[in-house]
Amino acid sequence: MNMKEHEILQIAIENLQRNSGIIANWIKRNDQRVDGKITFRAEGLKLTFHASIKHELRNHQLLQISHLADRNEPLILIVNHIFPEIKEELRKRKIAYLEANGNIYLHHNSIIIWIDTNKPIQSKKGKNNRAFTKTGLQVIFHFLSDERIINKTYREIARKTNVALGNINYIINGLKDLGFLVKLDKNNYKLLKKKDLINKWMDAYFERLKPSLEVGTFCFQSQEDFTNWKMIQLQKGKTWWGGEPAGDLLIGGLRPAELTIYTDEPRNELIKNYRLIPHEKGNVKVYKKFWNFGKETNAFVPLLLVYADLINANNKRSQETAIKIYEQLLQSNLKESLADL
Repeated sequence: MNMKEHEILQIAIENLQRNSGIIANWIKRNDQRVDGKITFRAEGLKLTFHASIKHELRNHQLLQISHLADRNEPLILIVNHIFPEIKEELRKRKIAYLEANGNIYLHHNSIIIWIDTNKPIQSKKGKNNRAFTKTGLQVIFHFLSDERIINKTYREIARKTNVALGNINYIINGLKDLGFLVKLDKNNYKLLKKKDLINKWMDAYFERLKPSLEVGTFCFQSQEDFTNWKMIQLQKGKTWWGGEPAGDLLIGGLRPAELTIYTDEPRNELIKNYRLIPHEKGNVKVYKKFWNFGKETNAFVPLLLVYADLINANNKRSQETAIKIYEQLLQSNLKESLADL
């Protein structure tokens, strides 16, 4: 446990007692799996949990957390701040958590304690970094998919990624400031810490870029079209499967509960070509295409985007498929052009 994690622990314990009267005692352990144990006492009640302390918690960590909870039952996560959708998923999986502001969820045997009324602790704003804006995320996606693009001229990068030329310098400098990009010589750069960069990109993509790409939510005119989605002839070079259908095509055995589509087709043509009906609770989600890799013959989006969609899906089936895609298809090709897969 480092100094930052120790600070999160102490603030969480203090705020928990101040706001709820629940007393928590920490027991340090020399264990590589967890950071220690914590005992909660209130009104004669005593509960002890294995504990793992984290600065933040993201979707791509949920499957790993589930495995950790299975091996260390009962487990509680002590986190600076947890996003609402991730808290909801933790509750579904009956995994306890404590935030630095004193919000807590415990579910052990027949006992449930759930406090979610305390406002998040405001973190100090650091230096403004332009690498992970919406335009930055488009550029980073191209860099991760084909590292050769980094060493093009700024004008070529702007054309290839379809962003304004003036943004490229900010994005390059932002990546250098964060330690993800190093200059090898006058004309060549190299990406560093690619797995960390992928994780950071995925989190920011889900929060910032993906919502802006949404075309709409639909259902098919016929349920048979959903059941037999593999029979649908997508417009080649214009429309691709993402998310669960892409995962099923790549790995198999997923049986999509929701169909994700990325497209260049206008909305009216999309509705006509695939017999779609706009429906706010539909099971077909459509997003705009945001990448440019030239000729694309696959029926599914680039691997990195499939992985991101599935890891952010907040269900175990999709996340397990995402891990298989990473281990079997993505990991060994990080040094190559992922766009060619």
